[in-house]
Amino acid sequence: MAGTVPGETPGLAPQSAERQALSEGDFMVVRQKPITAKPAVIPSNGNILLDQHGRVFDYLRIAVNEKCNLRCIYCMPEEGIDFKPVEKCLTTDEILRLISIAASLGVRKIRFTGGEPLIYKELVPLIREVASIPGIKSIHVTTNGLLLQKMAEDLLAAGVDGVNISLDTLHQDRFEEITRRKGLEKVLGGLSLALRIGFPSVKVNMVAMRSFNEDEIGDFVELTKENHLAVRFIELMPFDAHQIWNTGKFLGADRILETLHSLYPQLNRVTGSATEEHVFRVPGFKGKVAVIPSFTRSFCGNCNRIRLTADGRIRNCLYSDNEFNVRDLMRNGAMDEEIGRMFRQAMWVKPKDGWEALKTNGNHRESMTQIGG
Repeated sequence: MAGTVPGETPGLAPQSAERQALSEGDFMVVRQKPITAKPAVIPSNGNILLDQHGRVFDYLRIAVNEKCNLRCIYCMPEEGIDFKPVEKCLTTDEILRLISIAASLGVRKIRFTGGEPLIYKELVPLIREVASIPGIKSIHVTTNGLLLQKMAEDLLAAGVDGVNISLDTLHQDRFEEITRRKGLEKVLGGLSLALRIGFPSVKVNMVAMRSFNEDEIGDFVELTKENHLAVRFIELMPFDAHQIWNTGKFLGADRILETLHSLYPQLNRVTGSATEEHVFRVPGFKGKVAVIPSFTRSFCGNCNRIRLTADGRIRNCLYSDNEFNVRDLMRNGAMDEEIGRMFRQAMWVKPKDGWEALKTNGNHRESMTQIGG
């Protein structure tokens, strides 16, 4: 499906559905790629999570909390949000039970997010327990990096296979403007330590913003020259609690790609994860770079992830407000089989893509910290 949106100001976030954003002067050319997923082959025991479009889901992202020690302009206001009280959030035992059930349904990869997961006091013991659950093959953590220097060795020893560090600038003044906090040196120290002690996977996630940090794209690529590191440039998304989404900061994946090819004409294509639609390596560099079209949503056909919010809701798509309250089901005495059925139901009705997901009605969440970054 194709169309154009005349008269949009460059950098303003696209507003209508069914589009792949491509900034071209005062026009926004939009396209939507079709789902190309192959029909799933269901094992004879039926232990699999799939949807009506043939996608199989083996990756569970769990927000262990909503609270964060930063206040990023594309996520949460300075004053914070209306955080859920502790009793409304999943306990460590509940998280472990849900992971065990998900593992029995074919989930193999776990990622802990937040909020900021490193301020969750039970994170390391939780990871240690998850590492022993049959079927779980890898455990990852997404963090803002402020506490990574203190916790990296414990995380590695507990069983973490990879850390993703959210870092949008290498300049102190910009860091404070984005996060409304100090601490760039701590984040860089955590990144350095993570690379040094040998996590199998270390990635840096940079939300690229027009006329703000896009001039640092080359500096971030240079981080991959001597480090076995993946740097991912991510499109801005509309989960900022009404802060900067409509202020001209949106930078589309195609513009990011244009910048990369301009700076490094000899980029070589390499493979990456399901969300890393465009992945490259600069000749002679040890690491790689990727572009994630998180707003454009042109990779939905490869989706393999399930989201679980801190307050115990299953979300089958980042952009869907149709949630499944597994917390209350569990607290009302449901058996594992019944909880498994809710996982199956939630994923079976997953919309074909993020644009269709926008049409769903339900519990709308305005900040990424309420969803799980």
